[in-house]
Amino acid sequence: MPLILVRLLNLRPRFHALLMVGSAAVCVLVGGAVFAATQRLPVTTGWYWAITTATTVGYGDVTPKNAAGRIVASAVMVTTIPLLAGAFAVVTGSAAANGVRRLLEMGAKFPEDTYVLVLGMHPSVHVALDELERAKRAVVLIADVEPADVPSRVHFIRGDPTNPQVLARGRPAGAERVLVATGDDGDALVAAVLVHQEAPSVPMTAVVGSPRLVPALKDLGVDQALSPDDLVGHTLAKGMEAPHSGDVLTELVRGTGHRLFEELVGAGEPVRRLSAVRAARGELVLGVVQEGSVALGVSSDPEVRPGDFLVLVEPDRPRPAPGPDGQSA
Repeated sequence: MPLILVRLLNLRPRFHALLMVGSAAVCVLVGGAVFAATQRLPVTTGWYWAITTATTVGYGDVTPKNAAGRIVASAVMVTTIPLLAGAFAVVTGSAAANGVRRLLEMGAKFPEDTYVLVLGMHPSVHVALDELERAKRAVVLIADVEPADVPSRVHFIRGDPTNPQVLARGRPAGAERVLVATGDDGDALVAAVLVHQEAPSVPMTAVVGSPRLVPALKDLGVDQALSPDDLVGHTLAKGMEAPHSGDVLTELVRGTGHRLFEELVGAGEPVRRLSAVRAARGELVLGVVQEGSVALGVSSDPEVRPGDFLVLVEPDRPRPAPGPDGQSA
């Protein structure tokens, strides 16, 4: 009966298992209480008997002494034991099926709309995948890792991202952005060159260990290159001056309830100082991106011109689709 119910409801495997375990727990509690009443035993003894029966341990120190007890025992055995066995089968079967799907690349379909292409499995990629999932962004991952290490929602292509044939399967030309996070600086350089050759107009972000490679990557067409060690080091240094600066940065990039985004300054917008833009906008304006460099407007008040990008923070709510000039429609 429980198996028929979960199939009718079309629940996911983990809910199958939870439903069956919950049903088994109810059977144990009710069956143990009824058994105790028929045998004139404390209810805790009845529950102890029901647990040993359901788990097939069966010590034999508590047994039914009359017909009513035998009926209750039979009912507990034919319901609880199959329920627990079914829950175990659902969990193990789902894990095996997911593994087979990953090996055959049958897990997630290739995204039909826009997607982010991730190359490599740097330790920070796991966090990035979670954030992209929270933002409901489709992801294609190319990495030479075990399928079990990849979230099922990601379209996974197992292989070396520095191999041109493997990279081509990720369709970099169709991605809205490429993240190079191979974990090896040499591989990052090779992957960046291959992506730039195949999709020169697609924006690219790279994660490297040495900050000295950042200029070289930008020369290869990478519009944003980050060094996690360098970023953490500067954050710690700033934390010596302002102890809560690290918390502010963490809340900015990790906190819920808001989102970061960039907005293109349209051709029809007048030239204004950043301070004037901040005064006129309803969102929090963090800064302006001009020719690949970010200006926060702290030591100077730069002019914001058409073609620049504003870095904004707003409450996490759906935004209208951008128009052809990059402004919200």
